[in-house]
Amino acid sequence: MQVNLDSLLPKAIAWAESYSELIRRCGEPLTERETELAIRMGVSNPQKIRILLGPEFPRPEDPDLFNFVDLAGFYKPSMHGLTLGHSIFIRDGYRANRLVSHECRHVYQYEQYGSIAAFLRIYLPQIIEHGYSQAPLEIDAYASEVDT
Repeated sequence: MQVNLDSLLPKAIAWAESYSELIRRCGEPLTERETELAIRMGVSNPQKIRILLGPEFPRPEDPDLFNFVDLAGFYKPSMHGLTLGHSIFIRDGYRANRLVSHECRHVYQYEQYGSIAAFLRIYLPQIIEHGYSQAPLEIDAYASEVDT
């Protein structure tokens, strides 16, 4: 995948931080069971997590950023969740322990890197180099999934 990461990264960070704030304001806290899953995934601050449900993934307005996330596979029908810091978007009808645990593992990863910007500086190059499903941070999240 040919991508100019130097121009894309600031756009991605700005969009992710903005959408994360929207989820923080409009989303709901984790249930008791989801809080247990978050702790199991290594999350330090599960009380900060908010989940927003919606019919479809949020789409960046910037054409370059939209093309990247589309090419990277973020809009495939199999994509049901998106994590931005402590903010999680889940498509309607897909809120289940397995997906929540996967997304909470991403929250843990964000906490380890310290910010949305720091996480994306690692995550986006992995997506470009390895593809979505083979990116090391995705492999970690998939390996951490639990149903119960």
